[in-house]
Amino acid sequence: MPPPLRIAVLVSGSGRTLQNFVDLRAQNLLPVDIPIVIGSKPDLVGLQRAAKAGLPTTVVERRRYISLQAFSDDVFAPCDAANVDLIVLAGWLCLLNIPDRYLGRAMNIHPALLPSFGGRGMFGHHVHQAVLDHGCKVSGCTVHFLDNAYDTGPIILQRTCPVLDDDTADTLAARVFEQEKIAYPEAIRLYAQARLKIEGRRVRIL
Repeated sequence: MPPPLRIAVLVSGSGRTLQNFVDLRAQNLLPVDIPIVIGSKPDLVGLQRAAKAGLPTTVVERRRYISLQAFSDDVFAPCDAANVDLIVLAGWLCLLNIPDRYLGRAMNIHPALLPSFGGRGMFGHHVHQAVLDHGCKVSGCTVHFLDNAYDTGPIILQRTCPVLDDDTADTLAARVFEQEKIAYPEAIRLYAQARLKIEGRRVRIL
């Protein structure tokens, strides 16, 4: 068996996605080690979840930095120190400048079908309300590689779910999250198996 993939998980909120990874790992359904969890501010529930799972944590607080580059450098430094194979954003809300060494080695998940309903300010409740306001009949989630803008990197996987006539942003969010719990681990497994090949804007699954 190959060694587990070493992933850094970046959180800015409740850490539900991190918890999904932890739970799947405990069931031997996700072959990863998590040597570092990075929070964008202190006292996050996501960091509390990490600590409860016995995972090392650190905080790189965005508001303490004037420069995006300095902030990004301090986010990637603990990833380097932990010798991670892949960086995984799990509800992380801060823009990053991706160094060349992590291009194709950093992923995000967005709670909508990109390229629709992405970009600055489009996260959480805002995304799902926008989907409802536009009268969409389907929504879902998108796993993509990172680039240096919000939600524009090459798409790896997408999963869909229906938008129901009586949905609220909360009920739609819950349905989308069930798809996120499937899509993100699958993308990580494909990466661990070296089955993802980036060709321009496209990601081919080998």
